Amino acid sequence: MATIILEYDARNAIAKKTINFIMSLGIFTEKTSKTSFEKSQEDIKKGRVFSANNGRDLIGKCLRCLKPRA
Repeated sequence: MATIILEYDARNAIAKKTINFIMSLGIFTEKTSKTSFEKSQEDIKKGRVFSANNGRDLIGKCLRCLKPRA
């Protein structure tokens, strides 16, 4: 499937009518992407975050993740 990205002034009435007409044909789909804030909120909800006390603690946690488990 090919993707077309359109940038337009949302305050322009002709542009809005044109987009609405194109979408009303029913042969195109609209795909909205999440903002970085929405993605971060999703990460928090799913527990994909961690914390560190300082830089040394952060590096230590990263190195522990790299050690092979027995």
